[in-house]
Amino acid sequence: MRLPDKPGGVPYRRLVEALKKRRRSLTVADAVAATALPLPLVQELLPRAADEYSARLEVTESGEILYSFPRTFASRYRGFKAGLKRFLAALGGAVKVVAVWLFKVWIMVMLVGYFALFMLIALAALMVSVAGSSSRDKRSRNDGGGFYLASGIFDLIIRIWFYSELTRSLDRGYYGNYGGTRGSRPKGMHLDGSPHNRRPLNQAIFSFVFGEPDPNREAEEAEKKSLIAWLQRNSGIVSLPEYMALTGKTLPEAERGILAACSEFGGMPEVTGDGTIVYRFDKLLFRSDKTGSDSGSPPAPLKRLRQFSANKKSMNGWFALINAVNLFFGAYFFSHSLFTGPILSLEQLKAAPLLYGFTYDYFSRLIADPLPLITVGLGLVPLAFSFIFWLIPAIRYFREKKENQGIKLENLRKTGFQRIWSKPRGLGAGDILGPSPEASPQNLPAAQDRIIKDMAAYSMPELEADPSGNPVYNFAELEREKEDVTRYRAGIRPGDSELGKTVFDSGK
Repeated sequence: MRLPDKPGGVPYRRLVEALKKRRRSLTVADAVAATALPLPLVQELLPRAADEYSARLEVTESGEILYSFPRTFASRYRGFKAGLKRFLAALGGAVKVVAVWLFKVWIMVMLVGYFALFMLIALAALMVSVAGSSSRDKRSRNDGGGFYLASGIFDLIIRIWFYSELTRSLDRGYYGNYGGTRGSRPKGMHLDGSPHNRRPLNQAIFSFVFGEPDPNREAEEAEKKSLIAWLQRNSGIVSLPEYMALTGKTLPEAERGILAACSEFGGMPEVTGDGTIVYRFDKLLFRSDKTGSDSGSPPAPLKRLRQFSANKKSMNGWFALINAVNLFFGAYFFSHSLFTGPILSLEQLKAAPLLYGFTYDYFSRLIADPLPLITVGLGLVPLAFSFIFWLIPAIRYFREKKENQGIKLENLRKTGFQRIWSKPRGLGAGDILGPSPEASPQNLPAAQDRIIKDMAAYSMPELEADPSGNPVYNFAELEREKEDVTRYRAGIRPGDSELGKTVFDSGK
């Protein structure tokens, strides 16, 4: 949670102390009487306090707004609890960055390094097998060993081939399908002079494991810009259902969000003559650039869905296959270290499987007891890594699938609220349609009913039936409120926000 600048200094602290002493509902006049602060200053500071201490807003019959505060009176931004929460969030973020970086290094070492090591061991063992086979007599060469040797060579060629295909597929991603050599065109350019999207091997691997950056990391800023654009095009006035339609927030979220907007952008709640609460942001209207200031709603930005990976499916398939090779060799060495065990004599070496026997014999020339190294270094470590290498994308796949359903529902809620606000009468649940795949949840009928209920939490509709017997919703009170807000907005004179002539210029 972002910590805002400390507003108001001493006057703000005086207001907060007065609010702590009087938890029950109070008006702006009550706050002025309790603090002896100027009325304009209290009108500016009270919405900030309402945001920070989670106030509830009520409206009296006379049209006055009452602010009431919870018993705990805990700040959302300050104090030990809020500070601890921010510290833990920052610490968790730092730990996550370091852990991800270390894990990325481990991935490159394990996936590529171990694959190369296993291929080297297999090639060396194969060469030893070939050398040993050449010293046997013709009878021993015809007893079936040649078949296994040929199959081993074929298997090795296949493995080396798919690894080289992986690197070539990356090169094709760099240079396009033009053929030619690496130096036949400028760096970073295709033959036609257009730039290509070069992606190193390590980034492609990380994309498979960790996915792509959050496409909605700037969604909060875009939402604020959309709100500001709406206010500047609509006389600085927004009602709560309009805010819900702009943001797609549910009623509790919208109530918190609009108070936070008042705190950030100098808004102030008011009550129209017919009792509708509106929020005025007069300070946002004093603009020197009036471009695009015509009335109307700016398009509300929809959130984008999370992408599992920017790689092609074939590329991710190669990474999975390489990991499967490491898994196979890890399982091979771990199982033989348990069941074959140490090789202490020449007879045991001859009876042992070729790859395990060669590896044990070679490592025994380097260290006295190679069994722990083979068990852990060539067995457990690649086994654990291969499991994690598949587990992380699998968990991320299901988590992002669930997150995308939430994004789709939020986008549908945003378009649905806009549909309800634009035409409050004669609305069927089926009229709330997602304009794109990003706004089409899996269970669309249930999502449509849920959006009707979310808006009904603010304004209860009247229920009718169409000729086919399907329910039709009429938000009559919402329609009345819409007309009231329109009249209130029309009563604001455009000249109230004019800058006027320049009376002072520091450059003169």
